[in-house]
Amino acid sequence: MARMTEEEADALDELWTKTTPEIDTSKSGYFTQHMAHLIEVDNLTAAYLRARADATHKTPAQIIGEMVREQIHASV
Repeated sequence: MARMTEEEADALDELWTKTTPEIDTSKSGYFTQHMAHLIEVDNLTAAYLRARADATHKTPAQIIGEMVREQIHASV
């Protein structure tokens, strides 16, 4: 990829500085589609998840997913 010249960089900077972006609020963005499933947990739960994630080299989301699947499987 070719690098921008100073003139191109200045023009792009001016464009983005002076142009108000148009946002379509009827559509959800990347965050709301992929990461908006945040939940609040207590300190003990957070500490447990962090420790288990470190020990198993998994993310807290993976651990929670496994726990939920185990509970679903146990209840069926």
